[in-house]
Amino acid sequence: DGYSHGVFNGKVIVRKDSQHISAKQTSKNLLLSGQSEIDTKPELEIYADDVTCAHGATVGELDQQALFYLRSRGIHEEDARALLTLAFAEKAIENIPYPAIRDWVESRFIEDHRYSRLDGTLGLS
Repeated sequence: DGYSHGVFNGKVIVRKDSQHISAKQTSKNLLLSGQSEIDTKPELEIYADDVTCAHGATVGELDQQALFYLRSRGIHEEDARALLTLAFAEKAIENIPYPAIRDWVESRFIEDHRYSRLDGTLGLS
């Protein structure tokens, strides 16, 4: 949001003796203002013959139709934006394999002033 600037430079190296592996690298980014930006560069270096590898990057903004839907149901614009942003972040948070860390990250996100108003409404704590 604001004037934030993120950088993702990921690299997966598949060595010659790493046959029959599967590697996947994804960078998903949500820009919340016209001044925010992300530089994303996923890379694969593959030196083996029998592998399954993929990489990709996506960059997007909040879905205007989803915002309209929430607003048309009486949800304040700030809350609608916060709810959609939380839904985006939750996709990453739910994949954290350690419950204590996952809970800590989620609670830190919810404690942010933009999302704290959703806490009581949605029962997020």
